[in-house]
Amino acid sequence: MTVLILGGTSEAAALDQLLAEQAPEIRAVISLAGHTSDPRPLSLPTRTGGFGGIAGLRQYLIDEGVVAVIDATHPFAAIMPYHAQAACKAEGVPLLAIRRESWKPQDGDHWKCVPDIDAAVEALGDEPRKVFLTIGRLELPHVFAAPQHHYLIRVIEPVKDLPLPHAKVLQQRGPFEAEAEEKLMREEGVEVLVSKNAGGPMTLGKLVAARRLSLPVIMVERPPKPDVETVEHIDQVLPWLVTQGLFVTERGV
Repeated sequence: MTVLILGGTSEAAALDQLLAEQAPEIRAVISLAGHTSDPRPLSLPTRTGGFGGIAGLRQYLIDEGVVAVIDATHPFAAIMPYHAQAACKAEGVPLLAIRRESWKPQDGDHWKCVPDIDAAVEALGDEPRKVFLTIGRLELPHVFAAPQHHYLIRVIEPVKDLPLPHAKVLQQRGPFEAEAEEKLMREEGVEVLVSKNAGGPMTLGKLVAARRLSLPVIMVERPPKPDVETVEHIDQVLPWLVTQGLFVTERGV
């Protein structure tokens, strides 16, 4: 019996550690999309790449004897959560989603919330600005239509051949502390921050820094998600597995 974890987040990595330490009897496999060439090392067996749509995921559930699926994909994963819902429903496999709480504006914040990256680029306006871009490597083509801005771009993966005349790339992996973020923004003369509303503590520091500096933030909201059973924290996963009859605690609960 296998528990499939759809990974790609810090929650997936933390769940990997939790299951390895507290539930070694559970055979769990973490699936990564493969967008990051050098992911953090994990304790559990890992597979990389897609499944081949809903049909491919259904076949994987059958072939591997998957008895439960944990959706710990990124808050901006727009396709896999729906594929997981459809495949699990078709095969009668229980599905639980881990969805971290989104960031909310605080006193002193100056946010403009937009539905997608294209709207964020439009919100930058026509006049050149110094933009701190923290939207990830895969979204960068959306900003190519606005080359007039001076971009400070932070990514995990290397970026090559950017068709932007004014761009500086920082290849870094979080977490990022607020003090360091404030120092960076001051030194680079950042005028506006563009961020996805990923939530969580790993990259929260940039929002604290923007608040301290009274900088505007263009915040891209999350895509819609399927209506499935959901928790916010990994410590709720083992109790859920217990309710599914897939794991028995030391007390036999």
